[in-house]
Amino acid sequence: MRVSFDPQAGPPGAFYPVLTSLVVPRPIAWVGTLAPDGVANVAPHSFFTVAGVVPPIVQFTSVGRKDSLANIEATGEFTISVAPEWLFEQINASATDFPHDVDEFAAVGITAEASERVAAPRVAESPAAFECRLEDIKAFGQTYVVFGRVLLAVVSEEALGPDGLATIEGLRPLARLGRNEWSTIGELREITRIGYHEWPGHFSGARTD
Repeated sequence: MRVSFDPQAGPPGAFYPVLTSLVVPRPIAWVGTLAPDGVANVAPHSFFTVAGVVPPIVQFTSVGRKDSLANIEATGEFTISVAPEWLFEQINASATDFPHDVDEFAAVGITAEASERVAAPRVAESPAAFECRLEDIKAFGQTYVVFGRVLLAVVSEEALGPDGLATIEGLRPLARLGRNEWSTIGELREITRIGYHEWPGHFSGARTD
């Protein structure tokens, strides 16, 4: 027996908690921007993913028109810092609807670190960040999907493994769930993908070639 939820059945926005309780876990883009008047802004956005590889494109969604979106439209650039579990309270606090003239880095007790390729600041305490140039914004009703071309990625040495890539233990990224729930990295599993030529005997142990 299943329960059905029709997005058209309720008032606008009623389907939002259904979506966010089902599409889990969601990585968090901790977006740093700089307003034209020089006020720094940082805010978490949990609709975030990679959108392209060559060129490298990341995307996040602004639900409604917020300072992050307005600043990106005005300046054409932003940063995305990894949201690590040891900054859980600061990440949550940065979602507060501060007035536009409030420096949110200072307000929540984190450090605005100068970027190398863009004017928008990064979160100094975060283990990794992307510096991005605005590529495009697509509007769907009252939601805005922001696409950014990655100009530079920076990672703290402590978060890098022997292969030169970031480790999950070094990043310890938070993820957003439904309601007011968040998650941390739990049990890790590893599995190697197989090629088609290996498929016939993969489960049975018998090979046909």
